[in-house]
Amino acid sequence: MTESATEHAPQRATRRDFVVAFLCGGLVAGMVGLSFAAVPLYSWFCRTTGFGGTTQVAKSLPTYTTDRIVTVRFDSNVATGLPWRFEPERRTVDVKLGEVVTVYYAVTNDSARVTAGQAGYNVSPSTVGIYFEKINCFCFTEQTMQPGEKRDMAVVFYVDPKLARDSEQDGVKLITLSYTFYPTRASDQAKAESTAPVKTGPI
Repeated sequence: MTESATEHAPQRATRRDFVVAFLCGGLVAGMVGLSFAAVPLYSWFCRTTGFGGTTQVAKSLPTYTTDRIVTVRFDSNVATGLPWRFEPERRTVDVKLGEVVTVYYAVTNDSARVTAGQAGYNVSPSTVGIYFEKINCFCFTEQTMQPGEKRDMAVVFYVDPKLARDSEQDGVKLITLSYTFYPTRASDQAKAESTAPVKTGPI
């Protein structure tokens, strides 16, 4: 090997190491970025396709109704750690496709402290999610309840008349709308504040 080649070999090795390090860093950064994007992308996919029974957010009111009637059943649940009672005013309702319906849920905070929660939701059969349109729903925002507070929360919805055109849904007569309230960080913070020792000044 000539003297010139020997002198340039360390430079080429350094340049190669830099390129490899840059590519590895870019790969790691890309993987981290994808991990953060996965949740909103999955949420968008579910909302768009109704995957997993995810309901739709109505952009407009229905323009017509059909004579086909389906029964909508309302299911209510509360996750561990949230001291709430949560139940619908009625368990089922018969609706025409395209008919706008309002149903209320009664929610009570059974604890002696401020608590907060937010509802997760889906419908079954899961293939009907793309046709279940919500106009208004308490699940869109975090709900904060005062000690012992009772509140009526409304969900306004309709089942898209396009369901009647989907031959795969011909056998659908019952749709279950299921909610589960989960405690949120605001609830955990309120709990921590209520159990924190009271600071007193010198006597």
